[in-house]
Amino acid sequence: MNKNKQTLARLKESPRLLLHRRDGEDLVLTTAARAEQDRTVVSAATRMLSALARREPGSVQLLLDILPDAFPWVRFLPEQDVHAFAVELVGTMRAADSVGNSAAVAQLLAAWQHTAEVHSDPELLSALTSDHDADYGPSPRPGGP
Repeated sequence: MNKNKQTLARLKESPRLLLHRRDGEDLVLTTAARAEQDRTVVSAATRMLSALARREPGSVQLLLDILPDAFPWVRFLPEQDVHAFAVELVGTMRAADSVGNSAAVAQLLAAWQHTAEVHSDPELLSALTSDHDADYGPSPRPGGP
């Protein structure tokens, strides 16, 4: 951050700034108060979704009904996988909120989306789910000999 005063002035005009770095991953700069506001909102949404999912059987169906609107790729998942995704998502969101780290939620979403991508491609699905009788020989050790 070479131009501290200019950067801080821009931060007053925007909730967050994207700082591009030549030597590493880009950074997002925000104020501590805004970061806490974001965390409060995500935590509230997580608690509401979790409470909704636990209420009564009809609420689980409501959650299943809205998933394709939030995550269009769930349309490619088999029905039982959509239910498993919903249950796992709510549980992971609750757990992640309890430790204040959303990385597990992002990882879960990426994994389920990749699963949907496989189901969306009949050739890939067949290649990954068909029984391969062939022995492909020993696999190389990770990291070399």
